Amino acid sequence: MAENSKRIVVYPGTFDPITMGHLDIINRALELFDRVVVAVARHPSKTPLFTLDERLQMIRDCFEGTNKNIEVEAVSGLLVEYAFNKGAKSIVRGLRAVSDFEYEFQLALMNRRLERHVETVFLMTGFRWIFISSSIIKDAAQHGGDVTGLVPEHVQQKLKEKYGLA
Repeated sequence: MAENSKRIVVYPGTFDPITMGHLDIINRALELFDRVVVAVARHPSKTPLFTLDERLQMIRDCFEGTNKNIEVEAVSGLLVEYAFNKGAKSIVRGLRAVSDFEYEFQLALMNRRLERHVETVFLMTGFRWIFISSSIIKDAAQHGGDVTGLVPEHVQQKLKEKYGLA
């Protein structure tokens, strides 16, 4: 398939850190699209635990040598412009609960207003991951909680190192 005819989707987030819920969305998006671009955001109003380079590397390490249809990049500015410039016709967003929907719906409408050729696709998080978020994972890890199985093993190790628990 020619590169320009591939169905490309952008999956944005801060991924601080990447969780099994994020990986669930990525893997399911790969069933619907030819290429998934994981767009790691520089969010000026957030102070991440991990640097941008650390977040990019942790995500890349999840897929090292296993899937050539995943691209991991840093992104800043308007996401919908980034997606359009990448040749993506879609942005995928994960929804955990009804509380996520209102904000995500507003973002999707604004993105559609800014660039009508890029659609937002919502995927429900897998049931076993519905309760986790990066914030909850960090809070548990910071206090010595066991996050085994909620994040990839290498991410769990990085959390322990950041919190001086390794």
